[in-house]
Amino acid sequence: MLKDIRAMAGETMVLSPDDQDAEHANTNWFGAPPHERMGMSADEVVTAFEETAVALREQVASSGHHGTATFYVWHDPVAGQLRCSACTRKASDLVFPVPYQVTDDLHAIVEEFLVDRAPGSIQWGALEPVPYPEAEPAAMAVWAFDLTPFGR
Repeated sequence: MLKDIRAMAGETMVLSPDDQDAEHANTNWFGAPPHERMGMSADEVVTAFEETAVALREQVASSGHHGTATFYVWHDPVAGQLRCSACTRKASDLVFPVPYQVTDDLHAIVEEFLVDRAPGSIQWGALEPVPYPEAEPAAMAVWAFDLTPFGR
């Protein structure tokens, strides 16, 4: 998984404010079964994402892109995956189907993923009824990194 995260820096990133569907190609997701997650530390996953974000910022600088660009990471608990993407939106204007809150704490997002049980791993006898929520769910945490090169 760490190798796959770092490999994103070598991929071509699409930044096109006029074509959000094309930008959707920037989305990556990383899953690992629980037994593989036990061998990973949150620190090493965070380091891989941070190194990738810096490399992507350099890629944006060398591409000549002059607008806003953001790299962001979140945990999708339904899919049991860490997901990341890049787009030409500000961190405060990302598109999600649920409420989200931008955070500086990537470690907490990664830790949540590492302890998450992947979908399909719950034994039938361990299922419990889920009560209907009476309050709005908490906003999803999203770590965002500004890819706009400094000095612009």
